[in-house]
Amino acid sequence: MDSSSSSGRPNLLGPPSNHTYPTHTRLPSSYNPLSTFVLAKGDQKHYQQQYGDMYFLRLAQLKPAVEEIASEAWEGVQIAGETVHRVERVLDVRQGELCWVAGTVYMDMPLKPNILDDISKDHWIAAPPPREKYISPSGQDQIMLEDESGRLRLMGLPLQTQMLVTGCIVAVMGTENANGDFEVVDLKVPDLPRQPQRWERDEIDGSSGKGKGGEGENGKAEGAKIAIVSGLGISGDEANSLTIDLFMEWILGEAAGEGQQEEASKISRLIVAGDSLAEASPIPSREELGKKANKKYGYDSSAYNPAPIAHLDALFATLLPSIPITLLPGASDPANVSMPQQPIHPAMFPHSRAYTAAPGSTDGPGWFDSVTNPWEGDIDGWRIMGTGGQPIDDVFKYVTGEDRVEMMERLLRWRCGAPTAPDTLWCYPFQDKDQFVIEECPHVYFVGNQPKFDTAVIEGPAGQSVRLIAVPKFKETGQVVLLDVDSLDVEIVQFDVFGTQ
Repeated sequence: MDSSSSSGRPNLLGPPSNHTYPTHTRLPSSYNPLSTFVLAKGDQKHYQQQYGDMYFLRLAQLKPAVEEIASEAWEGVQIAGETVHRVERVLDVRQGELCWVAGTVYMDMPLKPNILDDISKDHWIAAPPPREKYISPSGQDQIMLEDESGRLRLMGLPLQTQMLVTGCIVAVMGTENANGDFEVVDLKVPDLPRQPQRWERDEIDGSSGKGKGGEGENGKAEGAKIAIVSGLGISGDEANSLTIDLFMEWILGEAAGEGQQEEASKISRLIVAGDSLAEASPIPSREELGKKANKKYGYDSSAYNPAPIAHLDALFATLLPSIPITLLPGASDPANVSMPQQPIHPAMFPHSRAYTAAPGSTDGPGWFDSVTNPWEGDIDGWRIMGTGGQPIDDVFKYVTGEDRVEMMERLLRWRCGAPTAPDTLWCYPFQDKDQFVIEECPHVYFVGNQPKFDTAVIEGPAGQSVRLIAVPKFKETGQVVLLDVDSLDVEIVQFDVFGTQ
């Protein structure tokens, strides 16, 4: 029987075709995470400490760096015949003397939240809604510089051009006026720290590296890409899952032709940068909890909906046989609220946890790696750092601008991943070391759950180069970011459902 009809079209009744289709193999991913933001477990984790110690720890860690930069810039500088000199403490500043001093910035802003707001909730007083900005329209905001000795109010034109928030470490040059305010002439920040060479840490750890599965020299996979997505916002409603299904089929190579399948096979790792679940229900008050009857078995379906986490688990269980996943928690995910957020427990993923590393294992991370927020590690030799977006969202409330990439740049130049913690961003009260201090400059810095996609490349004084990526919310934009591991170039893949707009 002829397998083709008279019109030349294939005949379904004919024998199978002898045409061979290419098989695409996903490129491997070299993965070596760091445990920078992992907190102690059990009895070793305490919350009785005072948060004020964090600012002194941060100042002690960053003061030498900012003083070195300030000394190089201002050594021997004369203004109106007077030579600038350094003073050790804020309270050592004398009126009329040209000097410079380093300290911690504190933004005195009346519209910032305070403890009275929390007390009002317990006394049935309507608390004010959360503010989009803390900036006072009447100009009541003040900028202070403080250290262990005291506090000094800053004034001057340079402050109007510099982005400053509570918790960043700076050095200021100027003089104290008759009102006791410090008139700032110039300002310096710690700037970008040392940046490790590509593959530096993997070469130290050994020729193979932890979790490495690459090919060629140093495990390098030519043409590999990293997919970064945030804000999946899975709610458990089948109606809003179509875009996520398109994304899943695309990354598995099931939704397009042969060319697109080859491109999908180059994606060596998927990073999920927070807010994988939709916003959770508000925490009930003590009175509401008291009214609810305690169930002896099971859970109260009116207070807990298991569908969102079940759908997220099903998504990961479908992807994991094909691609490794790094999962960061976000503000709406089932993890601790305070920064740094600890990994989402594998027990939340009954189908996907088979791909995680065994508890206490020393063989490196598993194929499914639930990590902290913030997180940093080495992927294909590059130092990559990322967050679920909370630090940038909090910095946004302090400043007049809307440019999220500029805020990301300032965080790196301040060498602090969460400068506004613990003032307006909840965090763990570190006592020995502020883990938010950035000790090594990343090659890539991504922030999830931002209003729109944006990217830039910044450079440091010692030749550092950092790719900044603002990752948009997938639920609102349908966008996934692809990072080329060879050139660190970035592209966007858009998913949309016809007729939903």
